[in-house]
Amino acid sequence: MLDNEDLLEISPRELRQNPLRKIWMPCTNGLPEKHISQRRVCMTNCPTLIVTVGLPARGKTFISKKLTRYLNWIGVPTKEFNVGQYRRECLKIYKSFEFFRPDNEEGLKIRRQCAMAALNDVRHYLSVEGGQVAVFDATNTTRERRVTIIKFAEQNGFKVFFVESVCEDPDVIAENIVQVKLGSPDYIHCETEEAIEDFMKRIKCYESSYQTLDEVLDRDLSYIKVMDVGRRYLVNRVQDHIQSRIVYYLMNIHITPRSIYLCRHGESDLNIKGRIGGDSELSSRGKEFAKSLRKFIQDQNIKDLKVWTSQMKRTIQTAECLGVPYEQWKSLNEIDAGVCEEMMYEEIQEHFPLEFALRDQDKYRYRYPKGESYEDLVQRLEPVIMELERQENVLVISHQAVMRCLLAYFLDKTADELPYLNCPLHTVLKLTPVAYGCKVESVCLAVDAVNTHRDRPENVSVQRSTEDALQTVPPHF
Repeated sequence: MLDNEDLLEISPRELRQNPLRKIWMPCTNGLPEKHISQRRVCMTNCPTLIVTVGLPARGKTFISKKLTRYLNWIGVPTKEFNVGQYRRECLKIYKSFEFFRPDNEEGLKIRRQCAMAALNDVRHYLSVEGGQVAVFDATNTTRERRVTIIKFAEQNGFKVFFVESVCEDPDVIAENIVQVKLGSPDYIHCETEEAIEDFMKRIKCYESSYQTLDEVLDRDLSYIKVMDVGRRYLVNRVQDHIQSRIVYYLMNIHITPRSIYLCRHGESDLNIKGRIGGDSELSSRGKEFAKSLRKFIQDQNIKDLKVWTSQMKRTIQTAECLGVPYEQWKSLNEIDAGVCEEMMYEEIQEHFPLEFALRDQDKYRYRYPKGESYEDLVQRLEPVIMELERQENVLVISHQAVMRCLLAYFLDKTADELPYLNCPLHTVLKLTPVAYGCKVESVCLAVDAVNTHRDRPENVSVQRSTEDALQTVPPHF
């Protein structure tokens, strides 16, 4: 506790604005305090261990992978630890369900060793590597195993959140086995019927000892129980912000087959001039693309298609040509370039060479003066992602930076990769969710347009020449 004299001696530190992210940082002798300026934003007050619970073929790995992808996308460093993969690396060759029999002492010993190896890696990731969330993907069907995990978490100062997937629908289980398990390395050399029979016996090995999370016995635990792929949920003792976001996310995802179509607006007048941002009209070629997009959508014969646009003129003009209802989202507006709106890259280099170099050094986190960063844009687009997860077939007509952010979510791209994803004009990307990822089909609608993609130049120094700075600027009129 500080006494009054100590309090009188303390004075506020000088603040300097970080040139990259435009946020204020405490300084000492005019220099930013590195331990503060370099610290990553933390969305958790202590590391969180997410633990899956459930019988095989209940979608635990599907949930684990989606949660990991979502949390990484919103900026929470997250990693999945699949115990089955540890077992495969240990055994190399899988023989049969006999390995999982509850009376197979050797099998039990190996499975325990694999679980502990995975937990040791969890400890290293959360305590040493700077991870904020780890997803421990395994059956964890017994109360004894879950107690072991809880003790491990308590010893290391981690919070625990359980995610149990319960499914009694035989059709869903059968579909999961066919879609996912038959492609597993365990069954790579098996006939389909033989593999299905073996896997069903594997499930039986777990059923006799399965202890579901209980409302009374486990009332002190934090968990969500997902029943029959989202028909019902049971949520218990959500303790913090990150757990509430996990719950909200899991209550929005579904497994209904669908496709999401992403495209940019048709070419605009400012695109032709090589100017960024703005709110200009479509060029003549942009209008041709809108007509071609209408024919493409009609030919696809998509059931109950919803169309979303931004609130900017060029996306609305593109949607108007479709002749179908559409919904405008302000969240889908293009990244705000602040003082650089409607400028050419050449003009930004001439008037703001430092800003231009800083953006090339860290394009994801760089914030335009009085504008936005890609990091800001991801936060703005989170409600769009949530609604896309809830919907079935949707066409999103947006902008280059926005489309990159959406694409990075579905394709599990890193923050470094995101700002350089190529999203050309007059091209539709069809995304179809599959077992643990997304199938992508790129369809060019054969209407010419300018290239607006700018790769990261080799030289990103603030002392670089104008020629080096403009090395990757695409040609324009």
